[in-house]
Amino acid sequence: MKQFLEVGKLNNTHGIKGELKMLLWCDDIDYLKQFKTLYLDDKGEKTLEVLSVRPQKNMAIIKFKGVDTINDAEALKGKVIYGDRNDAKIDEGANYIADIIGCYVVDIDTEEEYGKVVDVVNYGSCDIYDIESWGKHKLIPATADIVKEINTEYKVIRIKAMKGLFDED
Repeated sequence: MKQFLEVGKLNNTHGIKGELKMLLWCDDIDYLKQFKTLYLDDKGEKTLEVLSVRPQKNMAIIKFKGVDTINDAEALKGKVIYGDRNDAKIDEGANYIADIIGCYVVDIDTEEEYGKVVDVVNYGSCDIYDIESWGKHKLIPATADIVKEINTEYKVIRIKAMKGLFDED
């Protein structure tokens, strides 16, 4: 499992005192507020100390220690920001998308393997797993009536396939 996970992207400056607008790639601002330190790389080598985080529409306004001018902030614009999974808590039964990707999808009744999760997208109502098998893609809604068990440790998702979900065209 990846230790450092993408939490967002610094997409613009905000004001002249070094604040930045951050597009959230995590669930919400409350998750982001758990971090005292964020990172500019997925190895946790380039640290940024978080001084403040506040919401603005569907983004966050974030201030880092030592980033005090618009020029300092400009140097960070466009950077992807990472958080250490040990520095934040997620709800019981919740999973990180990074842990879902790569899981094999298996029928809970027959043990038939449908493929591997290659992406997770969300268009508003629920997450949708993009399953690839032999170069073909199928989209599975990640709802409770379909997804019955997720075991990221063993990289397996057990589902109850609904009629038509895997029928050939």
